[in-house]
Amino acid sequence: MKLDVVLGLQWGDEGKGKIVDVLAGNYPVVARFQGGPNAGHSLHFEGKSFVLRSVPSGIFRPDATNIVGNGVVLDPITFKGECENIAKTGIPVTERIVIAKKAHLILPTHRLLDAANEAAMGKGKIGSTLKGIGPTYTDKVSRNGLRVGDILAPDFADRFAKLKAKHVKTLSQMGFECDPDAEEAAFMEAVEYLKQFKLVNCEYYVNDLLKSQDILAEGAQGSMLDIDYGSYPFVTSSSTACAGACIGLGVNPHNIGHVYGIFKAYCTRVGSGPFPTELFDETGEKLRKIGNEFGAVMP
Repeated sequence: MKLDVVLGLQWGDEGKGKIVDVLAGNYPVVARFQGGPNAGHSLHFEGKSFVLRSVPSGIFRPDATNIVGNGVVLDPITFKGECENIAKTGIPVTERIVIAKKAHLILPTHRLLDAANEAAMGKGKIGSTLKGIGPTYTDKVSRNGLRVGDILAPDFADRFAKLKAKHVKTLSQMGFECDPDAEEAAFMEAVEYLKQFKLVNCEYYVNDLLKSQDILAEGAQGSMLDIDYGSYPFVTSSSTACAGACIGLGVNPHNIGHVYGIFKAYCTRVGSGPFPTELFDETGEKLRKIGNEFGAVMP
């Protein structure tokens, strides 16, 4: 069986969520493989609108399994709120979502670091959504991060306190005024909420599923925001290309099947960075209104 992939070919906001929702009816499994709550996939149906930030877009399909892969960075507070909002419609979210133990956790102090970094860069800021994505991936590659699987450890509170202290020290050195304790209680409550879900070793789980069924992999952002091949440094912190699906879910490149590249008839870009075709005139404003081009996830 094959892993088919949906990718954005521009700077994100190409309409991937809608396409995934349409395609999901043909797949028993939908998986997110990178990114975090900086990506908002908008779905509209039955007079209701939903913005999915961490939850895969197959969540509204009755028999679909939805995987949050190890390449994703997960904010427990945002994820809890998102799932509770979906659950109000009668969707059994804990039954339909599985989460990779190797996915990294976004701490409240990661978001503070994000804001501090943007403030320090002034006019050169990258236009971050301030969701803590960059600092979390930074901790991941520097081998300081906390992963979803860590919440099951008896000393998780100590591990959290150690990383938080590291962040607080950095924030102090940057002279950034904030309250690092403000959302700690909400974070710990959300961590307990995460324990209701099936936590898996993603690479084994996905490859076992591929023995008998196809999987649809859902990319976040777009190719022009790829950490290596995008308009660096105004990019996201993960690989938005097809190779990201292999790393983010733990599959062999030979398992890749169809790759769906999504783009619009015109380009849009959220945040800072080069955008040479940007229209500042009436035509640009008209396109924005007709296309309802307003970001689903804002700082």
